[in-house]
Amino acid sequence: MPQNTPPVEFSRDGSVALIQMQGRHGNALNEDLLEGLRAAFSQAAADTEVRAVLLASGGKLFSPGLDLQELLPLDRPAMDRFMGLFADTIFAIYTHAKPVLAAASGHAVAGGCILALACDLRILKRGARIGLNEVKVGVPLPYAVTQLLRETVHRPALTEIALLGRNFSDEGALATGLAHEILPEEGFRAACLQRLEEFCSRDAAALARTKSYLHQATVERILARDTELRGEFLDCWFSDTTRARVEKVVQDLKKRP
Repeated sequence: MPQNTPPVEFSRDGSVALIQMQGRHGNALNEDLLEGLRAAFSQAAADTEVRAVLLASGGKLFSPGLDLQELLPLDRPAMDRFMGLFADTIFAIYTHAKPVLAAASGHAVAGGCILALACDLRILKRGARIGLNEVKVGVPLPYAVTQLLRETVHRPALTEIALLGRNFSDEGALATGLAHEILPEEGFRAACLQRLEEFCSRDAAALARTKSYLHQATVERILARDTELRGEFLDCWFSDTTRARVEKVVQDLKKRP
């Protein structure tokens, strides 16, 4: 992407807000991308003509997760602030009053998977992978993410997803509940927009109220403990073993074209 390209682009397709990630490092989650997402979802919330939201990617990846290249140099207070921004962004998507569809036309792993989990509907392109690999790197899933998992994926799959850090694609993603539908590459975006038409046909106030009731218990649990438990994530992030793993990942990333 050109240097002047914004990390997130907001546009409209009729009554659907199109929020497209087009950030550096394949939409890795950094401060600029998260701030762009927060601003775009705020714009969608304020636009009375918007009835639903499509969260999509303009690149080959939906998102590979946290931008390790930019986060590795941060000290603990700066990383704490970043994780607060990440938590606020995920919370803003999860509590958005209008229905949100994640159109994962590429791999959605780690933080990219978390973005998708915050949405009401997750559609995955055939062949794309989705999953959470945090335990492989050596950090726990943030508390808020564990609460999202409990409410979104199938309970028997929690061990494979959260504790073993496996990625899934196609029918495997459907079986775990990480994806609601698998679509081919041809016509992918158009098909996702078509799925949102059904949401747009429902009464907006009734839909928003019902969605808030469905999410209420999860929201209350997140608000009660997520900030308090962030220090445990940071303890693991700054441990010697995890730092060594992250440094190795960053070195490998820098070698790629």
